[in-house]
This record gives sequence, structure tokens and C-alpha cells, in this order.
Amino acid sequence: MPVPGACTAQFRTVASWSGGYQAEVTVKNTGTGPLTGWNVSWDLGGSTVSSLWNGSPTVSAGRATVHNAAHNGALPPGATTSFGFTANGPTGTPATHCAGS
Repeated sequence: MPVPGACTAQFRTVASWSGGYQAEVTVKNTGTGPLTGWNVSWDLGGSTVSSLWNGSPTVSAGRATVHNAAHNGALPPGATTSFGFTANGPTGTPATHCAGS
């Protein structure tokens, strides 16, 4: 049963090249009420984020956390938004953790 403040984050590699890749993460409000904000975190697995858009990143101890931007934090139930980034390092599909508020 969905709960207020619940969300999911789906990671997708958009492009890859020798030494790096571009990814997109889609955030979906799976809760019963609106989100006023969200954050997504994942282990970088040896990669480093070189640029990011539609979010505010923090990287610490090999783990990335992205908080919503001012324009995409409010999500009604069932709505989605996304952020993207480029990274240096190995391409992978990490497990993501999404938390809403």
C-alpha cells in the first residue's frame, strides 16, 4: 500500500564512451499525497560525477545524493520528474534509494 512521501528512482544510462557515461534518473511519487521535495542516493562504484542538471548534488565517501531543484521538488501522486548527469569512470546500473518529503 502506498504511503505519503514515498518515491522511486529509476536509473538509465543514456550514452557511454571510453572513460565515462551520461545517465538519467526518473523520480516518481508513489505515495498517496504530494511530495514537497525528494532526494535520491546511490553508490558511485568508482565513478565521479562531472556535471549534473535538474538537481543539487552532494558526494561523500563514494556515495552521491541528489536533492531536487527548486523547480522540480513538488510532485503530486503519480507524477514524475528527472535529473541527468555525466560521470567519469565505469558505466553501471546502481541501486538507487529515493526518499520524499
